[in-house]
Amino acid sequence: MKLNTIPKLIATAITTVVITAGAGLSFPSIAAEVPAGVELAKNQTLIRGIGAEPGSLDPQKVAGSPGGYVVRDLFEGLMTEDRYGKVIPGQAESWTVSKDKLVYTFKLRDSAKWSNGDPVTTYDFVFAFRRAVDPKLASNYAWYIELMGVKNASKVIKGEAKPFELGVKAIDPKTLEITLAKPLPYFIKTLAHYTTYPVHQKTVEKFGEKWTQPENIVTNGPYKLTKWIVNERMESVRNKYYWNNNKTVIEHVAYLPIESSNSELNRYKAGEMHLTHTIPEDHFKVLQKTIPDEVKVHGMISTYFYVFNTKKKPFDDVRVRKALALAVDRSIITDKLLGMGQIPTFSLTPPYVDGFKAPENPYNKMTQAERVREAQKLLTEAGINKDNPLKFEVLYNTLESHKKIALAAASMWKKNLKHVTVELVNQEWKTYLENKRLGNFTVARYGWIGDYNEASTMLSILGTSSGMNDGKYSNPEYDKLLDMASIAKDPNKYYQQAEAIIARDMPIMPIYFYVSHVLLKQNVGGYANANPLENIYSKNLYITKK
Repeated sequence: MKLNTIPKLIATAITTVVITAGAGLSFPSIAAEVPAGVELAKNQTLIRGIGAEPGSLDPQKVAGSPGGYVVRDLFEGLMTEDRYGKVIPGQAESWTVSKDKLVYTFKLRDSAKWSNGDPVTTYDFVFAFRRAVDPKLASNYAWYIELMGVKNASKVIKGEAKPFELGVKAIDPKTLEITLAKPLPYFIKTLAHYTTYPVHQKTVEKFGEKWTQPENIVTNGPYKLTKWIVNERMESVRNKYYWNNNKTVIEHVAYLPIESSNSELNRYKAGEMHLTHTIPEDHFKVLQKTIPDEVKVHGMISTYFYVFNTKKKPFDDVRVRKALALAVDRSIITDKLLGMGQIPTFSLTPPYVDGFKAPENPYNKMTQAERVREAQKLLTEAGINKDNPLKFEVLYNTLESHKKIALAAASMWKKNLKHVTVELVNQEWKTYLENKRLGNFTVARYGWIGDYNEASTMLSILGTSSGMNDGKYSNPEYDKLLDMASIAKDPNKYYQQAEAIIARDMPIMPIYFYVSHVLLKQNVGGYANANPLENIYSKNLYITKK
């Protein structure tokens, strides 16, 4: 799905390109757009499923979709997204770009305030950027600031420079300067991600780890957290100090961390929620027939795959990784097991990414029988036999579909390969995330939703320095290709080469490209069913009279 780039106004100034959020430019609305004649319900309470209990609500520590759903309601960065996923101004009202495209200077909105009434300042952004890369915080997303190309990010993360040396500087309370190490064509797109959101420094320093608790938290987004009952419910209310509060319609949001998609469906059917985070595969076709107007499906920049721990034997052997990958029939998983429009794949980057053209993958041309024969050959060459069998665990988090896929893969490995024994290990979300991060696995389920609409959002997770590279794959050639792509006018050829390396080294086992599939009550308006990143902001929604 192609997203348009942000409109730009070329200034008469020789040294800069000036982009503003006003003065006649037509930016998309960044809040709820209620059509004329639509009658709103008196009770503007939205209840939505988020899939699991978030590990954190700290913008610089969030990892995973559950926390992301909530944090995007509570905070806002320099940029945000409209309901179609287009990047548009958030806390920044204008910015300039130097002629060498290395220095971005942002002007914050005078109306930007925190939920306690304090003005949002550039010092809040500087504090947030610095803590994101500070080794003391150990953020899972520190690598993201490096990916953005911010000057000295790599050195700070490695402990070779101090956080204050990061290329982010407050010129004055409302003027922020970000300096890049090299030009990055898609830099503005990266600024809608929650790792770049500001945090209220006084609150963080006063309450430490407890600063995100409802009684302590201070937010700058359209909502403020008011309740957090672990594994049961989170709630937020409108932040009256939010700069665009007068265009926000939903007054109150409840977030339900329900890991079981069947349980979530039951709550939805009972009228206890407006928006689910997914749809159980077993019920999908029936729901399409019975409540078609409530079933929402579209393509996503997201891939489902298994990651191999390349630091554990025998998964340091590409032949073993490739054998396991080839022995799994993806079409059976997508067509028979899931049946919701998912696309089987041997690649990491989905076809919906703006400007990306996938290279030919040699395994796509093979029949499944040919893949199995190749897998058997590779496993034999790797020395797997009756005297040296392959035994390993597959780690996955709680969800019916994850269990089904793991069972199917284990069955295929048993059927197609000799001397292979698999044990399935199911863990709840936070435990699963932690063990995957620490490398306490041999093979683990993984799903990645892009952070912005550009191929590097997918390919970067396999970079050596990426905090999301849980399998610890490292290939200097791959890293160099990503570096070259980041400054190229046409990065696609480098991305294609990177995909070819993935197919060659198989550090992961891609299974399918996701589609978004949620249930939405008919009296909820503002949902576009088109955002390829599936970032659903409550501020863009509204509830009509039934």
